[in-house]
Amino acid sequence: MKSIITSVLAVFSVTLFLSAKVIAAEQSDACAADSGISYICGLMNAEDLLSVGDSGFILTSGMSGDGVNGHLYLIDTQDNGWHDLVSAANFSQDLDSNSYPTCTGPFDTTNFSAHGLALRETADDMFDLYITSHGAREAIEIFDLELAGDDAKLTWRGCVPLDESIMHNSVAILDDGGFATTQFMEWERGIAASVTGQVKGGVVVWRPGSEPAVVGGTELAGPNGIVVSEDNRYLYVAALGTRELVRFDLSQEPIASDSVGLDIILDNIRWGESGKLLTAGGNVGGNGWSVVEVDAASLEATRVGGMDGDAALQRVSSALQVGDQIWVGTYSGDRVGYFDRD
Repeated sequence: MKSIITSVLAVFSVTLFLSAKVIAAEQSDACAADSGISYICGLMNAEDLLSVGDSGFILTSGMSGDGVNGHLYLIDTQDNGWHDLVSAANFSQDLDSNSYPTCTGPFDTTNFSAHGLALRETADDMFDLYITSHGAREAIEIFDLELAGDDAKLTWRGCVPLDESIMHNSVAILDDGGFATTQFMEWERGIAASVTGQVKGGVVVWRPGSEPAVVGGTELAGPNGIVVSEDNRYLYVAALGTRELVRFDLSQEPIASDSVGLDIILDNIRWGESGKLLTAGGNVGGNGWSVVEVDAASLEATRVGGMDGDAALQRVSSALQVGDQIWVGTYSGDRVGYFDRD
């Protein structure tokens, strides 16, 4: 009898082992590189990406949807390991009510959708992190991010509530600790009314001690990604509806603007190499996606990478240059990708 049980257990163990190998192989195949692009899988709806200084870490947002709650993922580009900072054991909350007196209570970790991201370094290995968040409230949520060796600690510090009737998209940090964020669409009327220009959103600016307010003259069809120049003179905004990257000169009264048209449905914007911007989005016509570099001074645009419609990663929403590679995220998918720049 003992020998029969031993034999059964042996067969069962082998079956489990082989099943595990099959599952691992299937997962590996599902995350296998396409021609020219490699993937890190398991990161849900990583809509926006940014570099954490020169640490080698990448921070990504994680939008909610299809039963998935929001996330803030930290990727180590040295070994491609990653984890969620909000669900980490060292995540904490410490409201700074003096800086954020209108904040309506703690950050709800069970009901948020992390959309646009912005980061600024405040000291060695210390950063302010701003995220555009939906869910329990429409707000810019503000955190301290501290690097500690091969990990990071996230502490929620407060929020600036925004108009609940509007989906705000991206955020840029201003030199006084304030921010600029884009009004992408009215929740009730939906994306079609926004991108067709039936409803136009502007850039909302908040400064410490004030209330958020729309900057006159910044109204666009589907304003999406946003970054600010180092001297805070220019705002660069992705107008999804008209497929333009628009530059606003805040030093002019009234505000002056110019733009460049692109052949993509552009989404987020990031600073790339010196004086250059990176944006990404689906190709006009629907076949695949592209990453485009725009000179911040001349607004000259150049395609620097992309994939056709057969690639496993689609609905690309962000591009980030890390060394000689470009990393890309998606607003709807289970992975991020990276490839060598063209």
